[in-house]
Amino acid sequence: MEEMKGPLLGELQQKMEETELLKMELQMLETERVRLSLVEEKLLDVLQLLQQLRDLNISKRALGKIILNTLESCCDPQHGKPHIFEVLDTLYHELTACELIHSKSLETTPGHQSLVNPLVISC
Repeated sequence: MEEMKGPLLGELQQKMEETELLKMELQMLETERVRLSLVEEKLLDVLQLLQQLRDLNISKRALGKIILNTLESCCDPQHGKPHIFEVLDTLYHELTACELIHSKSLETTPGHQSLVNPLVISC
């Protein structure tokens, strides 16, 4: 009986180590799932803003300027390759800073007379 205890304990130890590795792997997968959910949410926000700007007939030049500003601010040589969330977040902020969106939201505010010319696009 004593002879069987050694191999059983070794097998039990191995199973416990495998369980710990699987737990760590599961935790890493959960972390990645949360990260991807955040990226998806930010991407949907950016796409919604782009759709709004398209509906407001933003010029390709103004949109190009927004995208180039985003890429320039995210591509700092000291940081290396930018992370996708950083790029999406910066693009989101650049798009929300666009005066065309602000002028449109002011126009839709009840009881507010917009003094901004909707044909002026300044991003």
